[in-house]
Amino acid sequence: MNARVSLVLDAKDVVGESVLWSAEEKALFWVDIVGRRIHRLEPDSGRHDTWATPDFVTSIGMRRDGGFIVGLTRTVCLWTPGAAFEEFAVPEPDMPENRLNEGRVAPDGSFWVATMQSNLNADGSPRDMDRKSGAIYRIDPAGQVSRLTPNEYGITNTMGWTRDERFFFADTLANEIYAFDHDPAGRAIGNRRTIVAGFARGLPDGSCLDAQDRLWNCRVAGGAAVAGFDGDGRLLELIELPVSWPTSCTFGGADLSTLYVTSARFTMPAAHLDAHPLEGGLFAVAGVGHGTAEPKFGMPG
Repeated sequence: MNARVSLVLDAKDVVGESVLWSAEEKALFWVDIVGRRIHRLEPDSGRHDTWATPDFVTSIGMRRDGGFIVGLTRTVCLWTPGAAFEEFAVPEPDMPENRLNEGRVAPDGSFWVATMQSNLNADGSPRDMDRKSGAIYRIDPAGQVSRLTPNEYGITNTMGWTRDERFFFADTLANEIYAFDHDPAGRAIGNRRTIVAGFARGLPDGSCLDAQDRLWNCRVAGGAAVAGFDGDGRLLELIELPVSWPTSCTFGGADLSTLYVTSARFTMPAAHLDAHPLEGGLFAVAGVGHGTAEPKFGMPG
């Protein structure tokens, strides 16, 4: 492949995450967790809007009936731009030391969200972690919450569903990417196996699948790249980026042929940011394949 990387927006996100493409609006949406804001960008026109959030905002997905489903620190909310955040579900009401992290709409229209021990103080500064207490949850369109795994993960990242009923997931702290089997109804996962372990470039953060079910994984914490893996975890390509902490990615554009990548500048000292001012930016990568349309939350019509 002949990947070509370009800067789309010098967003200066503290922790950019959960980027997705709206074909209807021809726009990208993503969050800045620590910056407590949601972005909307039309790449063609350059129009850029942001909305402040009442708490750390950790994930976002589109809804079938319009608007979005959004993960905040501990609650999952329904939201329409310009309106209030309406509480919809609380996955772990009895685990106050945990927070939400990765979240994505599944092919069946449910919203899957994963938790972790909070690594953030109230002011957004880093907090030490001393245990692995994260789990994966499924929230159906009626708001019913089901736990899909034990509370045994460190920093939960990556969610992707293949056409042959596999589910990909990652634990950043363990530097591992997993494949599970999941039932056709999408309500359970099992038979976990590790497909990527100890990969030398950074640590696994967010990912997306392309139309061939290849996994494109952002390598955070100094990885400075997006790694393309096949379904068995074999490296296919490494896309070098001009930022050291890429965080999440999605395919977008008119034919879903552009890979958009968010990044972070969390905990980076001023001297590093002076020397690397694009940290926290949004990037486009051309020439790596095509994606598929993002599912929407809600009962299929």
